[in-house]
Amino acid sequence: MNTKHAAIRCQQRGIPPLIDQLLDQYGEEQYDGHGGVLVFLTKQSIRCAERDWGREPVRRMAEWLDAYKVRSSHDGTTITAGHRCKRIRRK
Repeated sequence: MNTKHAAIRCQQRGIPPLIDQLLDQYGEEQYDGHGGVLVFLTKQSIRCAERDWGREPVRRMAEWLDAYKVRSSHDGTTITAGHRCKRIRRK
């Protein structure tokens, strides 16, 4: 479930709904410390997607594999989405 803000951001940033599903299915989650959960793809999660979907379909989605989304930690709705510009520091 997306908020209106998240839907607008996905459209503005050119993130297709298929990538949203890919993030839901294979994305790694990390609490951001501000009431949200950051969902993004790692090398390992991309390999899992390649195993399930095949290498070629995932390769064609390469320009969107840097996408992330922020979900609410309270109810799970997507707050916003975007493309990573910097590395995500994990603990």
